[in-house]
Amino acid sequence: MKQIHTTMKGEEQKFPFSPKLSNFLIGLIALIAILYIGKSIIVPILFATIIAIMLNPVMNFFIRLRINRILAISITLIIAFLVIAALGILITSRATRFGESWPILVNKFTSLLHQVITDASGYFDINPIKIHNWISRIQNDMVNTSSAAIEKTIVIVGNGLMILVLLPIYIFLILYYKPILIEFIHRFFGINNKNQVTEIVSQTKIVVQHYLFGRLIEALIVATLYSSTLLILGIEYAVILGIIGAIVNVIPYIGGIVGVSLPVMVALVTKPTPMYAIWVLIVYYIIVLIDNHYIVPVIVASKVKLNALFSILVVLAGNAIWGIPGMFLSIPILAIAKVICDNIDSLKPWGFLIGDSMGTLIENKNDLKKENDNSTIKEVK
Repeated sequence: MKQIHTTMKGEEQKFPFSPKLSNFLIGLIALIAILYIGKSIIVPILFATIIAIMLNPVMNFFIRLRINRILAISITLIIAFLVIAALGILITSRATRFGESWPILVNKFTSLLHQVITDASGYFDINPIKIHNWISRIQNDMVNTSSAAIEKTIVIVGNGLMILVLLPIYIFLILYYKPILIEFIHRFFGINNKNQVTEIVSQTKIVVQHYLFGRLIEALIVATLYSSTLLILGIEYAVILGIIGAIVNVIPYIGGIVGVSLPVMVALVTKPTPMYAIWVLIVYYIIVLIDNHYIVPVIVASKVKLNALFSILVVLAGNAIWGIPGMFLSIPILAIAKVICDNIDSLKPWGFLIGDSMGTLIENKNDLKKENDNSTIKEVK
């Protein structure tokens, strides 16, 4: 396809689609490669930036009290550390007992599966030996995971400790140099775009704060609902299972499925009848409905609406590139990307694509159809 040059004065030069697509794909591949190779540097900085945006109102509160900026940031970090430490102690104390009982739970669960398969194979006349062997291999893998992965765990813990040391430093520096960073963004994009850049920065800050604060409150409510219902049903390890369910529930559309699997497994192996597992499924389903239709719209109430398709895709992509941290970072990053796309004319189609404007689009089409029908009726008359 030949490059088309316009002869008329004032018209823009048009380029064929193939080079544009090639440039887009090359740029996308290069971006993914950079994100994957530099994840050890990029992920902590992104976490630090998002946490700094969350802590910014607290820091501003102390600054308004005429406290020195460095002291205000230090007090903010100490408060955040104390809150996280309290939650960490609660989760660790509950998780330790659950971790010690994990091999026993796995053995009971696989025994139950063996029994179900034996009964089903007798009913459907299927040879169960291969299935039993497959389950045995999975059981050994699940039981021996902790011992086989000690070296990996040591490496992960070491990296985690390094990040825990660096993260407060990153947050402190980002909060301290915030005026310089914002001024750099303004200067980088030029004086002519200052208003537009200011609007993007302001919207990004609001979106991240609303989303993360809302998700935090949502997680506390969901953890309380999960733990309370499991306690009422008499399921063991109710508190830690409720907390785990609330944490993974932050991952949209996928977290709910992951969160219900553990309590169902515990109910199956610790209770005399499968009805408890069915009740867990029913209760979790009701809580998920309440969460999706009432808690998220009211509490999270993000100004940026993302559609389900791209939310799932970006979560899976985040997991593929950065692992579990990528799953938690993916939605805030996508929300920021939408804010940027919505405020730049050339990128507005992308903002429309990843947004959740289906209802508005259908309403507009229905209104247009009604107008056409009314005009047709008038013409006939």
